[in-house]
Amino acid sequence: MDASRARARTRLLALPLAAGVCAAALTAGCSADPGTSAAPGRTTAQAAPAAANELQDDYQAVIKDVLPSVVQIDASESLGSGVVYDDRGHIVTNAHVIGEETSFQVTAATGGQPVAARLVAAYPEQDLAVIRLESVPDGLKPARFGDSSKVQMGHIVLAMGSPLGLSGSVTQGIVSATGRTVSEGHTGGGTGATLGNMVQTSAAINPGNSGGALVDLDGQVVGIPTLAATDPAMGGGSAPGIGFAIPSSMVRTVADQIIKDGKVTDSGRAALDITGRTVLDDDYEPAGVAVVEAEEGGAAADAGLRAGDVITRLADDDITTITSLAESLADRSPGDVVTVTYVRGTETHKAEVTLGEI
Repeated sequence: MDASRARARTRLLALPLAAGVCAAALTAGCSADPGTSAAPGRTTAQAAPAAANELQDDYQAVIKDVLPSVVQIDASESLGSGVVYDDRGHIVTNAHVIGEETSFQVTAATGGQPVAARLVAAYPEQDLAVIRLESVPDGLKPARFGDSSKVQMGHIVLAMGSPLGLSGSVTQGIVSATGRTVSEGHTGGGTGATLGNMVQTSAAINPGNSGGALVDLDGQVVGIPTLAATDPAMGGGSAPGIGFAIPSSMVRTVADQIIKDGKVTDSGRAALDITGRTVLDDDYEPAGVAVVEAEEGGAAADAGLRAGDVITRLADDDITTITSLAESLADRSPGDVVTVTYVRGTETHKAEVTLGEI
């Protein structure tokens, strides 16, 4: 398999990083007060390797349980990963994995012959898509999706997928943070989506991992790996240990609607209902978002905004670009009431806006 075919299937997120990058190794051990033993009949030296062996057993059990729920998706120009969603052959993946294509070859991570699949629907705004197998091969089973709201920093996770076309690969790490808002960009086949509430992980996310499974030690999918950060100091190369996954709660919300209705009918994503563009100040620096069109009956228009207004602030967030506006909205919900600061002519105004829905 030519690894270059996976070139665009894990989006790279431009993110400034500190010059030094620290790698952490998982270790197991224990300590006890003087005069107490780590466990009855067991010394501290004996307990450490025993704990390490137990963790290794946990890893192997999770991999054995989850890997039959992970697939490699082969489009004509690229490779990516997917997760088996139900016993009817529905596979959930990233929208940027399938691109503009509608038919695919899917291979189980555990091996076997490729099976044809077709697109059900894509939702690029959340970088998710659902495809369906024409037949479900033996041994393939639906994944168990966990409650991503319970995911916390420090949780051990495994990323499963097909990085660089290496089907059935597994990497390990921890949840580094939750609630991140990141923007994908349009380059290299990206959807340009701004994604909120993302799970940040130190598990390696490489081209081809996109659309695969991020799982906890209970064998539950807690996210879909989607983005890998890039470090400008490394010439735009992938930044070790910084990847992002769409939380399982959002995956289920989108996938359930696509399977039921063939499209997303309730996105849960906030909107101002405008078409806008970034404007520059006299120093050619981004200075706000100009309203090109305010949709009639939409959130902004109902609050009095109109074409030509320049939005400079949304609630407590400074708005300088379309991306910063999208990121601010990604942290909010339809129906939220926010204060929008905007410039009309030479005067600054404020309006209370009830946010709409994408």
